[in-house]
Amino acid sequence: MEPSESTTTSAASNHTLNSTGGGCPWEVSDKAKLCRFLCYGSEKYIYTARDEGHVRMDSAEALLSLLQEGRGAEVVEEVKWFSQDERAVRLGPSLFALALCSQHSELKTRQVAFKALREVCRDPAHLFSFIQYKKELKEGMKCGIWGRALRKAVSDWYNEQDAMSLAAAVTKCKQKEGWSHHDLLRLSHIKPANEAIALIIKYLTKGWKEVQVAYTDKENSEEVVKVLSYLEVVEKVKHSCDETEVWRALLKEMPLESVLRILGRMTSNKILEPGSSETQALCDRIESESALKKAKIHPFTILLSSENYKRGQGYQGKIKWEPDSSILRAMDLAFYKSFMNVEPVGKRFVVAVDVSTSLSSVVPGTSISTAVAAAAITMIFARTETDTHVLAYSEGDLVPISVSADMSLAQTTVELVKIPGGTTDCSLPITWATENDKTVDVFIILTNNPLWTFTASPVESLKKHRQKSGANSKLVMCGLTSIGHPNAEMEDRGLLCICGFDLGALSVIRNLGQDMI
Repeated sequence: MEPSESTTTSAASNHTLNSTGGGCPWEVSDKAKLCRFLCYGSEKYIYTARDEGHVRMDSAEALLSLLQEGRGAEVVEEVKWFSQDERAVRLGPSLFALALCSQHSELKTRQVAFKALREVCRDPAHLFSFIQYKKELKEGMKCGIWGRALRKAVSDWYNEQDAMSLAAAVTKCKQKEGWSHHDLLRLSHIKPANEAIALIIKYLTKGWKEVQVAYTDKENSEEVVKVLSYLEVVEKVKHSCDETEVWRALLKEMPLESVLRILGRMTSNKILEPGSSETQALCDRIESESALKKAKIHPFTILLSSENYKRGQGYQGKIKWEPDSSILRAMDLAFYKSFMNVEPVGKRFVVAVDVSTSLSSVVPGTSISTAVAAAAITMIFARTETDTHVLAYSEGDLVPISVSADMSLAQTTVELVKIPGGTTDCSLPITWATENDKTVDVFIILTNNPLWTFTASPVESLKKHRQKSGANSKLVMCGLTSIGHPNAEMEDRGLLCICGFDLGALSVIRNLGQDMI
């Protein structure tokens, strides 16, 4: 497939699917299916928001096919690429693929898989999941998983890290999937690379009291002293009887994105009270451009957190709180500031909002109305992409919408729902672009309807646009309230359907736009 006239990032250009598919640029090859699988856990053209289902062998047929063809090293390279910079929606599929490659019959595939372990498994949770996948893949076989290659790879995972980084990682995630650090250290027969690593291993296997006995009266290096001091604070917080003191200590050190997820709980527990120093400090942090940039917080993440906080109660209704007005103001400011964290895709977009029905429904799994979600999505593309057309359409009526950089979320929402409702025709935006000589790389159709009525197939309209414009146009159909999709499998790599919406959906759209999936 020839690249489009618009630009892509240099990182993406080395990993495109341009060379796959043989004579047909839109054929869904095994390589394309693998990339879909690594990106969002399915080889199909449908992405379901918030789907955290366990990865199974029957959802990785293309992966197995590529391994049988002797392309294991190629698979591992794709695993490494998708595991970096949040390119994948969730890391489970990459960990599953790496585990499968690590016990493949071909020696080279096993070697490159184990060599990639540290790069793919960036924290203990990833490592525990990788080990569990290996265990599940070995079930029914006589041999165990703890051969020399795995023992070395796990030992290297611990030994090759900076001591303070390792101490922070292992105290934040102690166990998962039925595995603990004690299990992995015992089974890997690890030999510590230095004294600071030895200290951490003793702490994990013997406990804090044994560490105190071994290091209290000893002349320790500067690095060992730092690790000891950190572990002492961890133990103090762990054994504190004052829950408020624990939460306040956590609040200072917790990543900003994690703090946003528990604002309701902290308000309910009176950790955050109106006018308190803790509340003011938190608001300053939420509003800080440097803090937002460091944490790489996406505006959609802030919107989700803000709307959840406004509800005043958890989803199960067990925890309730009175939303603090100063926190809500801080989050509103942060929403607009965080657009600086959105990296442009560098493509030509049409974002079309179907207003044939009321956009008053709620996006499943969130507290956001479909109208606000659609407005936020259009703002993200209109503010960050240099060539974006925003349209509102319904029953033969289509209106271009001007979304300027100074418009608020509320103003954008009002603009989108101005035209009257009717029946839905998802081909309208594509036909509009074709008839008005607009060359488009990616069409994004946002609808409140789980089922669509077409006067013309959107796929056929897409093909006509490709033919007339010469662009490699792609189509994303997003049912904001959908929990499934009625269409049969579409053998066109440029088509993607999204059921519901979450931050992961934006990653999937980016990957599709840049020929990653």
